Amino acid sequence: MSWPPTLDELKTDMKIELSDTREDDRLTTDLAAAVAWVESVKPSFRYDETDPAQLELPDPPADLRLGTLRMAGRWNDRRRSKDGMVAMGELGVTRVTSYDNDIDRMLKIGKYAPMSEQFA
Repeated sequence: MSWPPTLDELKTDMKIELSDTREDDRLTTDLAAAVAWVESVKPSFRYDETDPAQLELPDPPADLRLGTLRMAGRWNDRRRSKDGMVAMGELGVTRVTSYDNDIDRMLKIGKYAPMSEQFA
């Protein structure tokens, strides 16, 4: 599986038709930021197959790839709730947290980070 995740993968995960290009610029920006962030906090994987320093590293696992896609999708969604609140029509307003336990588990960050990374 090649790295990084693609815009088409992000759109599929977000249930956006691939032919719908209205949000492509913003989604591309969100995905690029998520990829850069994951690469910076999880440097122990082979993200660039042409980099001699990464040749001995393992490929990014499927959960890291999905976590990256979900992080990009979450960042895209949160742009509409900068104050952490989102209107839900007749149901009122609800709080949108700044983290997602499922994403944290997939990326092994936050309270799901291995002990060796928590105190590094």
